Amino acid sequence: VQLQASGGGLVQAGGSLRLSCAASGFTIDDYAIGWFRQAPEKEREGVSCISSSDGSIYYADSVKGRFTISSDNAKNTVYLQMNSLKPEDTAVYYCAAEGWGFCRSRPQIHDMDYWGKGTLVTVSS
Repeated sequence: VQLQASGGGLVQAGGSLRLSCAASGFTIDDYAIGWFRQAPEKEREGVSCISSSDGSIYYADSVKGRFTISSDNAKNTVYLQMNSLKPEDTAVYYCAAEGWGFCRSRPQIHDMDYWGKGTLVTVSS
């Protein structure tokens, strides 16, 4: 079982990035996939989530209207399109999977079954 996050990089404020979370060893059809981020000296927080179980989607208030989560089940991949990026979005972004999970509220670290390695997003002012 593996989750591979990619797509991070350095971008100016106002710019965009698309993160990808490719799953292998399991099918995302049976999981909720969450995106988390951890900024320097801050706790890891859930920012978005998508569930194939019931179609639910969640966004944290801090990213609502700027980030869009989507999934391509044929590619077993979840995406996070990040627009209008701000310096405060700078963080290491992780994707994680929760078996038969739903996304009706902020994804929680302790609910996740699998984690990928993070990808660094740096937004310059």
